[in-house]
Amino acid sequence: MTAATASRVALLNADGSTSSAVLGEAPVFGRPSGPLRSRVAYAAAHVIPKAWGENVPGAPADIDWDATLAFRRHVYSWGLGVADAMDTAQRNMGLDAAATRELIARSAADAALAGGSVVAGVNTDHVDEPVIPLAAVADAYKQQLHFTEDAGAGVVLMASRHLARAAASPADYERVYSEVLSAASGPVVLHWLGLAFDPALAGYFGATGFDGAAETVLRIIESAGDRVSGIKMSLLDADAERSLRARLPEGVRMFTGDDFNYVELIEDDGGAHSDALLGAFAALAPAASAAIQALDAGDAGRYREILAPTQALSRQVFAAPTFYYKTGVAFLSWLNGHQPAFSMVGGLQSARSLPHLSEIVRLAAACGALERPDLAAERWSTLLRVNGVDA
Repeated sequence: MTAATASRVALLNADGSTSSAVLGEAPVFGRPSGPLRSRVAYAAAHVIPKAWGENVPGAPADIDWDATLAFRRHVYSWGLGVADAMDTAQRNMGLDAAATRELIARSAADAALAGGSVVAGVNTDHVDEPVIPLAAVADAYKQQLHFTEDAGAGVVLMASRHLARAAASPADYERVYSEVLSAASGPVVLHWLGLAFDPALAGYFGATGFDGAAETVLRIIESAGDRVSGIKMSLLDADAERSLRARLPEGVRMFTGDDFNYVELIEDDGGAHSDALLGAFAALAPAASAAIQALDAGDAGRYREILAPTQALSRQVFAAPTFYYKTGVAFLSWLNGHQPAFSMVGGLQSARSLPHLSEIVRLAAACGALERPDLAAERWSTLLRVNGVDA
């Protein structure tokens, strides 16, 4: 533990009353001396706007590129990869098409310089029309696919709202995915995003229930051969993830996107485990790295000791309505000194209440997620005072 002096801060309860908490010393975690070995782990990173930019609802994203790329280098320094231009980066929630393209290009170039591993989301969201035919959906996917590959990033094939609207059957999903995967120059990761993250994806993969959708997913993967290297599953259902994981073809990785249950899913479970592609890891890079280093050393107990306490924090960040979790990720980034202001593109910093953020402060302190507790205390207390709370 560090020798920093503990800081006491006020906490705001839902009824307007206050309590207090001590932000104790930050844990001391060591950066890895080489690549992490036992798990492949990506942190789905957020974007940092210019604090003085016109980042109001409906406006084009005005991004602080220096801070945004510095955050990614912070993630790389802990041995984690970055999953960029995903929903954590406010894809479809403030990050417009032009900013998305620039983010992918800049992030891939910076990763090459930093020696980091980066994958980026490929979608159809540059198309303004809400409803387009299946052939146009496939073409839109391929446009972003080729751009991302040319930029030098790996590919995560995201779930498309356009495809959800246009597809009338599982066969329509299979047709579009087959065409897009055939156009890929290398293996890609599929993305199964649940309704908690995006209600517009109802009925994705041609079924309203898990079993039917899983059959479609497996047919897509099996017919793709070596074109699919893995699937990121974000259903917040550990049993569903285990069920699909057990049926994946050999060599296809399960990347957990389950921010409620990642501790148990990443750990070895009867000879099976999930790798990680998590928004939570953007807020927990030091702890995530240290936990996987423990697995590398064969110390499952130390893994649980480090990572298990973070689960309560992640469940608060990702609490319903889950799609506003990005606010908690940006809030923790600000508390930890990775961005100058608690601001987000699209003004999304207003999506969570002060009592909700207060609980994040308490849980982050409890699990050691505050990298600079003194700075976190100063910033949180200032935010409370600005909002009329005597801190």
